[in-house]
Amino acid sequence: MFASVARGARMYESFYLRAVSPQDPLGVWIRYTVLKRAGAAPKGSLWFTLFDGSRERPVQQKVTVAELATPAAGWISIGTAAFGPDGAEGSCGEASWSLRAQAHEPELRHLTPAWLYRTALPRTKLTSPAPAASFSGTVQLAGGRTVRLEEWPGMIGHNWGSEHAERWIWLHGTAFESRPGAWLDVALGRIKLGGRMTPWVANGALSIDGRRYRLGGLARRGLSVAESVEACSVHLVGERGLSVDGRVEVPPGSAAGWRYFDPDGAEHDVVNCSIAKLRLEVALPGQRRPVELETSSGGAYELGMRERDHGVAIPPFPEG
Repeated sequence: MFASVARGARMYESFYLRAVSPQDPLGVWIRYTVLKRAGAAPKGSLWFTLFDGSRERPVQQKVTVAELATPAAGWISIGTAAFGPDGAEGSCGEASWSLRAQAHEPELRHLTPAWLYRTALPRTKLTSPAPAASFSGTVQLAGGRTVRLEEWPGMIGHNWGSEHAERWIWLHGTAFESRPGAWLDVALGRIKLGGRMTPWVANGALSIDGRRYRLGGLARRGLSVAESVEACSVHLVGERGLSVDGRVEVPPGSAAGWRYFDPDGAEHDVVNCSIAKLRLEVALPGQRRPVELETSSGGAYELGMRERDHGVAIPPFPEG
């Protein structure tokens, strides 16, 4: 997509993966991103985070380069790093990775109705090429530390657009104790129109017992959100009367802080935790009792915002 954008246009694009250990509070989050300002050539960045609940803070690395391409058998290459449907290879500062990916579910296209992918608004589009996937391989860190992944559950995501939402939340859940095959993938956003913030809009899906349920949508009512850096509570309404009450909590010291740059020069601070505690209470159509899903470290929670007083350190990595 970035390769076909006119020189006078501005855009960003991101391919990313998360994988979490099924036994321990240990996870990786890796992004391959493109930032293009109007009239300028695009720049590529690699972002790496290792979340480790046994340590004081995540390991974060980022590099930005000018070498970008779309490989024949993949989605994106930045320098010598590459990412495609079969996995990701690359290095970033003091971290390197070689990961094989296996998708277990078909693509999730979050936005409904589908024509929103063809319109100017929202200015951010997103899909999950693999909303449920597993990863095997290795991650190498400074000091000779090696993290070995053996079919760690996770996901692969993709977003792009001319600017980020004014405020956003991303929730992903996997490795639920009672139903290991279930997953949640939801994006929530608020945009600024005419100087005013719109209400939250949610788009995504919940898969449970092999059945996928659509959540949110442009015209869906009943959504409620209470968010902070440390936790988030949501009430989501889905198709055929389904509803989800969710609570995600970030363990102390486990959140990674980043600064995202918009193509127009604006900035957002972003706090991400990929080893969050997540609990869902799901009211399924036709069932009297709700289904409870819980994972101690299989949740991902990302909050994008304008404020800078959130209390999470932002490493001084360069723009990109």
